[in-house]
Amino acid sequence: MSTCKKSITRKSLIYKTNVEYGDYTVNHVQGCFHGCQYPCYAYLMARRFGKVASYEEWIEPSIVNNALELLDKEIPKFKDKITSLHLCFTTDPFMYNYTDVCKMSVEIIKKFNANNIACSVLTKGILPDILANLSTKNVYGITLISLDESFRKDMEPNSAPYHERIESLKKLHNKGCKTWVSIEPYPTPNIFKQDFLPILKSIGFVDKIIFGRLNYNKDVTSYKQRDSFYNTLAQQTIDFCNDRNIACHIKNGTVK
Repeated sequence: MSTCKKSITRKSLIYKTNVEYGDYTVNHVQGCFHGCQYPCYAYLMARRFGKVASYEEWIEPSIVNNALELLDKEIPKFKDKITSLHLCFTTDPFMYNYTDVCKMSVEIIKKFNANNIACSVLTKGILPDILANLSTKNVYGITLISLDESFRKDMEPNSAPYHERIESLKKLHNKGCKTWVSIEPYPTPNIFKQDFLPILKSIGFVDKIIFGRLNYNKDVTSYKQRDSFYNTLAQQTIDFCNDRNIACHIKNGTVK
């Protein structure tokens, strides 16, 4: 287990977002140990705007040391505006093996729940069992784009193994929690060839599945069949969800 070696102070924490599954968000860590190689859009933006100078700096996360104090001030100002608070868009709230990040994420969710604000969570780490004791309005999710561990080690080198993610999500589902999976960013066959249906079957217990294409990657751009490939997989996702009464969302721009 690890803890963040560095910390930063911020002036604000809650901000509005235009992403489909959360109108407001908090990012209480800068950087992410998982080191995803898609490439990671959050890392590209952090480097572009001078928040980190290198990939090596990005994967040494810095925790926001005044996050909980900021929320005590900001939640009363935002509570009537927030429909759903998402953790997180530029980092991972349950960063694999980072105990301080995971602990703070739980405390943040508790603060929002205490103000009758539901939270949605998305992680490439392990969802802790304690989440089952929080608000039943919360929704807990994992990212899952493969079942092949060799691919994970290449593309998400420091993230949790796929089967551990699925197992943690299933535990919460079995305890009555709302669960979801983001199959995004899904790779084209010239990057990694795999069967799609086994991935869907492994998460057939969830309440919602989101599917989306891989962007910002030159190999995807060069793959001439990419549009028909993503159209086919999007329809397979829709059909799978319809057959099992699972809510389904295809990310904007996935189907052409």
